[in-house]
Amino acid sequence: MISEYAKIHDSVELGHNIEIEENVIIEEGVKLGNNVVVKKDTIIRKGSVIADNTVLGKKPFKASNSAVTQEKELEPLIIGEYVTIGANCVIYRGAKLNNFVFVGDLASIREDVEIGEYTIIGRGVAVENKTTIGKKVKIETNAYITALSTIEDYCFVAPEVTFTNDNFLGRTEDRKKYFKGATLRKGARVGANSTILPGIEIGEDALVAAGSVVTKDVPPKKIVIGSPAKIFKDVPEEQLLENQSYYNE
Repeated sequence: MISEYAKIHDSVELGHNIEIEENVIIEEGVKLGNNVVVKKDTIIRKGSVIADNTVLGKKPFKASNSAVTQEKELEPLIIGEYVTIGANCVIYRGAKLNNFVFVGDLASIREDVEIGEYTIIGRGVAVENKTTIGKKVKIETNAYITALSTIEDYCFVAPEVTFTNDNFLGRTEDRKKYFKGATLRKGARVGANSTILPGIEIGEDALVAAGSVVTKDVPPKKIVIGSPAKIFKDVPEEQLLENQSYYNE
């Protein structure tokens, strides 16, 4: 089903069993796979590719006891130029994916999320609401980015990393005043299976070793390791962001 009120460029390639709702805008060169659903008002810029069974522009449901999800009018989902979105993804209304973002299969990106250019969101990654992710970030398979998090440019988040945002684990109304996800400053890296406690800041070019539990802020350019994570040594000079060939700032 394709709404007569959708604006679809003649060059767009449509798979089978497509559903496109009213006021959708799809620019030239876009490719939609089979069973794709595009909810109303969604904007897909030129050259983007959307794989099978993906839902774009979904409105969030609010559980009766949700502490972060709000019932409000959201801006349309915007998919930038030459974005690639894999199969079986759900991208919510109110999100914005900038140019050249890559999203792997089975990923979920919530409302009030912005993702910078050339960032990679890996297979099965969940990015919760009210989160900002910079450019040229890499978030790998099955990482969990909780609501109210910030990840700056050039950060690396390894597989199965978990961010958290509630020190009270769902108990007491007072907890709602303190909700805060992690903040990763430019070039920070987090190793596989690490857990970052609520409100923690990982400094620029810092590195969290695999399997760590981070309970305190990490200074810039330091390596931390363990549970609880403690400073181990400085990040080697050759690993600093400023010394990488792809760094252009």
